[in-house]
Amino acid sequence: MANNLSYTAVIRTLGTAGRKYQELLDSLDKQTVKPERIIVYIAEGYPLPKETIKWEQYVFVKKGMVAQRALRYDEVETEWILALDDDLYLPPSFVEDMYYAVIENGADIISPDIYPNAQRSFIGRCMMSLSGRMRARNDDGEWAYKVMRNAGYSYNLHPDKDVYLSQTNAGACFLCRKKDFLKIHFEDELWLDDSKYPLGEDQVMYYKMFQKGLKLLTLYNSGIKHLDAGSSMLTEEKERLMIYSDFRFKTIFWYRFIYKPDKSWLSRQWSKLCIGYTFIFALFVSLAKGNLNIYKVKLNAIKDGIRYINGNICTTNSSI
Repeated sequence: MANNLSYTAVIRTLGTAGRKYQELLDSLDKQTVKPERIIVYIAEGYPLPKETIKWEQYVFVKKGMVAQRALRYDEVETEWILALDDDLYLPPSFVEDMYYAVIENGADIISPDIYPNAQRSFIGRCMMSLSGRMRARNDDGEWAYKVMRNAGYSYNLHPDKDVYLSQTNAGACFLCRKKDFLKIHFEDELWLDDSKYPLGEDQVMYYKMFQKGLKLLTLYNSGIKHLDAGSSMLTEEKERLMIYSDFRFKTIFWYRFIYKPDKSWLSRQWSKLCIGYTFIFALFVSLAKGNLNIYKVKLNAIKDGIRYINGNICTTNSSI
């Protein structure tokens, strides 16, 4: 079956991942079903990395997590694309296994489970659930990740099979048809790149796919490894920027993808209560800790998100 697979690996990078990027290239080169081409979309102004397997090709594009993925992929001539970040290791049969799962389940997109959400402590899970950021669910036999009404997500705590349906996942890796990716017009979401850390860009991408009626899968136990090329040091400034990005994202995502598409008045009111609880809880925690700086960061992010929403509503109305 995998002999019918013809795909192009597309990688977004700044070219600074070093050895981890080399591991990705090497693992692509060792796939049981190799890509027809490896196209690396590197940010303009950055030098080409010295790491190589001699047959990858580079295309310079505008910098940004979304900008470097929200492309037309005119260079891609295959039906399928394997989208990747630059700090992953793929086991030899990884792409073949992903493709097999997609075809067997009549799906459109598949992404591996990369981050160990289920390994959180009981206290950690409780705190995440209270905050509304993420919630652990018992295995229902159907879903891996689901988007919640407050713009957070829930995850399967104890999956007992390898493949589940999903509404979101991590954006570091996915396999889909090029035509299906183009359906979501991801270029409309460049607002995410306005923040220093565009948190939630993967949730926006996958949930747009889900809302378009595409069938998404999460693959567990794939053997993929996230090598994490980014710095693990969390400075005070970086923490503030990440908190700002997170709350701005939640505000805009909630309105555009949960509240606005909902045609039920009662359901909309429930969604308002959900996002209201999430924001009030988050602000209260900062006040209770006496951390006025973080309180202001969260509040300003929410206000900026609302301003963005109102600005786009005015723009839309004036163009009608």
